[in-house]
Amino acid sequence: MLLVFVSFSGLSLDTTVPRTLKVDEPTEVLFPKNKTVLAPTMVTPPFLGSTFHGFKEALAFKESSGNYFATNTLGYLGKYQFGINTLELMGVYNSSVFLNDPKLQEKAFETNIARNKWIMRRDIKKYVGTSIKGVEITESGMLAAAHLAGPGNVMKYLRSYGKINFKDAYGSTIVNYLRKFSGYDISLVMPRRNPKV
Repeated sequence: MLLVFVSFSGLSLDTTVPRTLKVDEPTEVLFPKNKTVLAPTMVTPPFLGSTFHGFKEALAFKESSGNYFATNTLGYLGKYQFGINTLELMGVYNSSVFLNDPKLQEKAFETNIARNKWIMRRDIKKYVGTSIKGVEITESGMLAAAHLAGPGNVMKYLRSYGKINFKDAYGSTIVNYLRKFSGYDISLVMPRRNPKV
C-alpha cells in the first residue's frame, strides 16, 4: 500500500463565491419556519352547476373564498363565516374546535340551512316565483340571504316588499344575495325544527 501526502500550504486558493450562488435573503430550505403559506385559489368547478353542492361552494367562496380557517374582522368563523350565536343555536360551543374541524363546519352549514328552511317554510311557499323590485325570489336565494342576515330579516324584507332591507358591515344586502344565489336546486335540504349538529 502506498500513501501519498500532499500539502497545499504554499498555494493560494480563490475562495470567493460567485454572485449567482449567493443567497441574499433567508429561504424556506434554510429556515423552514419562514415558509410562505399560499392560500389556494378556490374556484367552483363548472360541473357543480346549480346543485346543492354548487350552492354550498358558491356561498363559501363569497363568504371566505372557501377558507375553512378564516376569521373576519368581526369575528365570524370558517368557510361559511358563522357567528358564535348561530353556532350555539346548533350546539357548537367551542369556536377553536369549530374553526379547526372542516367536517364540523360542513355539518353546521347543512344544519343551519335546514333550520332556516324550517323557519321560513311558509314564506318560501308564499314568495318563491314572485318578484320584488325586479328581483326574482327563489328558495336558494332566500336561504343564502338568511345565511347573511338571518331568516327573520329575510322575512321582514319579503313581507315589506323590499322596503325593509338589511346591510351587513361589509355592505352586502339581502337583495345582493337573492340575486347572486338564485336558481340553485336545494330540494335535497329538508326543513328541520331546532336541529343540532
